[in-house]
Amino acid sequence: MKKILTSALVLALSVGTLLGCTAKTSETPKAGEQAKTEKSDYPTKPIKLIVSFPAGGGTDLGARQLTPYLEKELGVPVVVENKAGGGGWVGYSQLLSSDPDGYTIGYVNTPGLITGYVNPTAQRKENLDSFEFIINHVKDAGVIAVRTDEKRFTDIKGLVEYAKKHELSASSNGVASGNHIAALQMNKELGTKFRSVHFGGTSEAITGVLGGHVDVLIAKVGEVKEPAADKQLKVLAVMMPERVPQFPDVPTVKEAVGVNIENYSIRGIAGPKGMDPKIVAKLQAAFEKAEKNTEHAKKMSDMGLNIDTTEGPDFKEMLKKEETNVIEMKKLLGW
Repeated sequence: MKKILTSALVLALSVGTLLGCTAKTSETPKAGEQAKTEKSDYPTKPIKLIVSFPAGGGTDLGARQLTPYLEKELGVPVVVENKAGGGGWVGYSQLLSSDPDGYTIGYVNTPGLITGYVNPTAQRKENLDSFEFIINHVKDAGVIAVRTDEKRFTDIKGLVEYAKKHELSASSNGVASGNHIAALQMNKELGTKFRSVHFGGTSEAITGVLGGHVDVLIAKVGEVKEPAADKQLKVLAVMMPERVPQFPDVPTVKEAVGVNIENYSIRGIAGPKGMDPKIVAKLQAAFEKAEKNTEHAKKMSDMGLNIDTTEGPDFKEMLKKEETNVIEMKKLLGW
């Protein structure tokens, strides 16, 4: 009898232990399995989108136009956080120090992204290889404009020929800004004699040109759309490979003078290096659908901003081209 009871007790204990182990296993998945589940479910919480410029600026407005459509695609809130300063590098630095888990991403803008590390006085070790480039959002085309009552030249060809013989002042938003580099490019490639006058912003530059204090305005499509419509400014050329829909009758510089002068601001999305490829792919798909949303694209076009959805390695190559342009200007910039 004693022997039978002992055997029964051992059997009961074994069954209990087995049941306990089974319950524990089902309740506590392995760490690898849990991580895999979390990645496949991404995103499961709000995503922070860093804008490295002040609220109300072009990048900020574009980001806030996009986020409602992006939230619809991702199914979670996308929160814009402005981190202005250092030509964008206050925000870029925070982005690069974030966990590469896909929950902190941000806008990167040219030329500031590139001049911020090419300029030797900045002493930055970061470069394009420090980022995970997801997808571009906007190509903000550069334009050359003058007052509508300008008599010395009435088209881009006439302006170039005049500027080869006479020094002309051209607006700029600061040393190594896109507008400054555009003037240097024209001097280098076309033999013009543009002297850059640096303003605190494009609105000041437009006032300077309209007041007759500066000869030529170098700006972006969105910045001249309204004064051109009001017949205050005449846009002579677009600094892009192709014409833009906002000014379909305005030629590119290459069309007019046979030399390709490209100048535009790229505004795209990146994250810190080391992001999971599956998360990057999911973000790319969501951003592309959001950017190409008909309603969003129209709103951006009305602002003078044209959508460009170049992504991943191709996006990085586009930025490398910009980097090459800046490096070629180092000597002229005094770097």
